[in-house]
Amino acid sequence: MASDRVHVAVPEPPSQNEEENKEEKAFGNIFAELESVDLPLGTTLRSIYDDQPNAHKRFMEKLDARIRNHDREIEKMCNFHHQGFVDAITELLKVRADAEKLMGQVTDTNRRLQEAGREVTAQTEEVIRCRIQQRNMATTVEKLQLCIPVLEMYSKLKEQLESKRYYAALKTMEQLEKVYIPRVSQYRFCQIMAENLPRLREEIKEISMSDLKDFLESIRKHSDKVGETAMRQAQQHRTFNSAVAKQACMGHYTKPVYSLNGRTHTHNGLMMDDDTGDEEEGDEEVLTAQDLVDFSPVYRCLHIYTVLGDRETFENYYRKQRKKQARLVLQPQANMHETVEGYRRYFNQIVGFFVVEDHILHATQGLVTRAFTDELWNMALSKIIAVLRTHSSYCDDPDLVLELKNLIVIFADTLQGYGFPVNRLFDLLFEVRDQYNETLLKKWALVFREIFELDNYSPIPVETEEEYKLVVSRFPFHDAEIEKQQDFPKKLPMSQSVPQIYTQVKEFIYASLKFSESLHRSSTEIDDMLRKSTNLLLTRTLSSCLQNLIKKPHIGLTELVQIIINTTHLEQACRYLEEFITNITNVLPETVHTTRLYGLSTFKDARHAAEGEIYTKLNQKIDEFIQLADYEWGMAESDGRASGYLMDLINFLRSTFQVFTHLPGKVAQTACMSACKHLSTSLMQMLLDTELKQISMGAIQQFNLDVIQCELFASSEPVPGFQGDTLQLAFIDLRQLLDLFMVWDWSTYLADYGQPTSKYLRVNPATALALLEKMKDTSKKNNIFSQFRKNDRDKQKLIETVVKQLRSLVNGMSS
Repeated sequence: MASDRVHVAVPEPPSQNEEENKEEKAFGNIFAELESVDLPLGTTLRSIYDDQPNAHKRFMEKLDARIRNHDREIEKMCNFHHQGFVDAITELLKVRADAEKLMGQVTDTNRRLQEAGREVTAQTEEVIRCRIQQRNMATTVEKLQLCIPVLEMYSKLKEQLESKRYYAALKTMEQLEKVYIPRVSQYRFCQIMAENLPRLREEIKEISMSDLKDFLESIRKHSDKVGETAMRQAQQHRTFNSAVAKQACMGHYTKPVYSLNGRTHTHNGLMMDDDTGDEEEGDEEVLTAQDLVDFSPVYRCLHIYTVLGDRETFENYYRKQRKKQARLVLQPQANMHETVEGYRRYFNQIVGFFVVEDHILHATQGLVTRAFTDELWNMALSKIIAVLRTHSSYCDDPDLVLELKNLIVIFADTLQGYGFPVNRLFDLLFEVRDQYNETLLKKWALVFREIFELDNYSPIPVETEEEYKLVVSRFPFHDAEIEKQQDFPKKLPMSQSVPQIYTQVKEFIYASLKFSESLHRSSTEIDDMLRKSTNLLLTRTLSSCLQNLIKKPHIGLTELVQIIINTTHLEQACRYLEEFITNITNVLPETVHTTRLYGLSTFKDARHAAEGEIYTKLNQKIDEFIQLADYEWGMAESDGRASGYLMDLINFLRSTFQVFTHLPGKVAQTACMSACKHLSTSLMQMLLDTELKQISMGAIQQFNLDVIQCELFASSEPVPGFQGDTLQLAFIDLRQLLDLFMVWDWSTYLADYGQPTSKYLRVNPATALALLEKMKDTSKKNNIFSQFRKNDRDKQKLIETVVKQLRSLVNGMSS
């Protein structure tokens, strides 16, 4: 305060006052800021210290002055209100007693109120607790009402799984996931349920897949039975159709029954459903694939995988497994070709496989497609054809091949009924037919050989008319002369083998016809097949048997003659074989492209071979007799009679040619001429043999006697039909040569040589020279002293002269 008064009393220069006023104003602002509670003090304090160097001091001075000023104001305020404060304290002391009294009353009232409200409070708390429980119960019931369907559905799911109703279980899972669990998803047990559902789905997939595997294993075992049933029904269907055709011809008609897709019954040719009246005797139940196989695992697994959205995986797995099973089914047993049962089991398994696939194709949508089954069938068909080609080639029993053919036909008809193309199987049957024909030919080759071995090669004797009719019924024999003979016994020209061969050829035709049945071929094609197979039998099998028979060493001339007679009759019977085939097929021989039987050429060839063998064996027999000749080439004079070996030979030829009279045509004449020529040639070779060095005139004379016997035999007409001295000409070369030496007519020979009218035209100079030299050497050896006799000397000179001339002729011929 003193400071303030000093400032007022002391006058300041004008400039100093302005500064003071300015400074006063600045501090005033600072104090206003400090006294304000809203503004920060940091900035204000910093402005005090940041100003002039003595600002702090002046500030402190100003602050002290301001504090003193406030203190004076407070003191004035207190002095002003002191009496009122004293009065208020006095009043308050007075109120204090009333307040204590009131406090006692309030406390007492509160005590009584508390005691009165304690029971109400307890009841109120009980009511509150009950209300809370009631609310909780209502909430619990509400939540349980939401949870109970979930629990019921889950319990239902468990029951379905236990009862293996997996498709229904999957539907229940779907409802749980989409409808029920979302309503109570906040609960732990629902979360556990939701977590378990994928695992349950996987378990269902695994179980259903296991069931499918069991089904596939089961169907592999039952395919045989399914195929057997299907093939039996196909066979019955074909038999039934044949009966229908016969009834249709009689004016009756019966609808065929053949179904593997449902149950039907037949009675007296009428169709009846299962619900038609009572079953009558004779009804036949048509089994289906469902009757033999339980397909529910397939349907169930398909539905399950469809619901799970994994149908494609299931389809691929099923098709893959069925392809593997198809390959196993198509694999035959190694010994399948040994019995028909092996083929039957093979076909039954294949048919069963494709019957099942056809049922799956029609009973499901898309599990297998027609393209898939066609692919399987094409693969199977190629394998089947290859297997049948291989195994049928092992079959050497025609009955087995025929049964195989019947099985193939039934197999093809069965699968054709299911829509599978089987044309290649019928094409295969033509190959099997060739194999069948080969086995038939082998079988009949044995039959023919046995017939030939057991034949006695003698005419058939018939003692009674019944025996004659029996032979004629087996073989078309017609001979007017024999038929005119009233008396028995008779002899038929052929041997027992002829009717037997004819009968066996007919049996072969029947056997060949059996294969043509049920091949869906026209009569013309069947006729052509029969004729071709019969031609093979005649031209190859029978011809080969005849050729082998003819070449056998034990077959003699008599047997060969009988073989020629037999082949002649068989050749004549060929037209009856053609009529026999025509009656079977009802195809006239005049039809275009009808194959002719080649039996005529077969029997002609066999006859020619037999004739050639007769000529060969006859010549061999002649050679055997010639080898018995024992001429004494140095003998002085002949014995005056023919040699014994030659007479035996001529007697043999006479008896042989008597048998030849039964030969047809000019066979006997040809054989007789061939024998005479061979005999003449053999005798000529005997004279000209190089090992024979010397020969006497006596030996020539003896040889001449033998040739005379040969000429007498030739002139006796051992075989009728020769004209004039035709047969004697076979010995003309020998005759002229022997006459030349016997007459010693060298002058005539040399003079007429080369002339067509020469008496010794058939004498070759070389032949005459060779024989003359043998006689020349003999003269030198046997007539040592002949040079002392004039006649012998002249003869020797003549021989030497003739030899020289003959040599000149031979040299002239060679030049």
